Amino acid sequence: MFRRLREDISVVFERDPAARSSWEVLTLYPGVHALLLHRLAHRLWARKFKWLARLVSFLGRWFTGIEIHPGATIGRRVFIDHGMGVVVGETAEIGDDCTLYHGVTLGGTSWKEGKRHPTLCAGVVVGAGAKILGPLTVGRGAKIGSNAVVVKDVPENATAVGIPARILDPDQLKRRERQAQKIGFSAYAISEDMNDPVAKAVHALLDHSVTVDHRIEAIMQQLQALGAGALEEPPERLEFDVNYLNKIVD
Repeated sequence: MFRRLREDISVVFERDPAARSSWEVLTLYPGVHALLLHRLAHRLWARKFKWLARLVSFLGRWFTGIEIHPGATIGRRVFIDHGMGVVVGETAEIGDDCTLYHGVTLGGTSWKEGKRHPTLCAGVVVGAGAKILGPLTVGRGAKIGSNAVVVKDVPENATAVGIPARILDPDQLKRRERQAQKIGFSAYAISEDMNDPVAKAVHALLDHSVTVDHRIEAIMQQLQALGAGALEEPPERLEFDVNYLNKIVD
């Protein structure tokens, strides 16, 4: 018991630079309190004291703002930072060394009995506000971006962002950047720290369309210089404001 408590305190110092003393962590960190109460509730749940286990879980939510079902399985050295609004479902499994930030939901998508909540393997980091839904698996060392909605399995050491969450491919991002430089347009900082790969793709397409328009205009000027007649304008021409479109995509 005391060994687990020392682990809980030490992991806070490893992952939260704001922690100043063990006494502060033990008395003022709701994530630590929630895990301590969950261990008690989980033992009661395993011994078939269901109502009492739910009561402990209810009190834990009341005191900490973190709701962990007593049936959930949580490993060692798990850190819940801030924690307000975290919800962990009955059949959820959280592996060793995972980190959850505030507003995270490990929820279900079905009312059927059995496994219906996510499994987080060891070392997973889940950003604030992320929702991981259903009996899926998030692989070892994976990272889930803030406010992502994950509805499919996430491979080991991958990064998932967006709604619904998509896997970022660092190699693909580098290839896109090289291609962007080759054809001469700005891809608006295509990199791993962008929020959504779909938004990145839309920005790239918008920039590319501007480049194509400029080249077509240059070609038409050359043709007119060689004696070609001017083309008729379409009866209704839609204005294309790339700056406005880029803003609404962000």
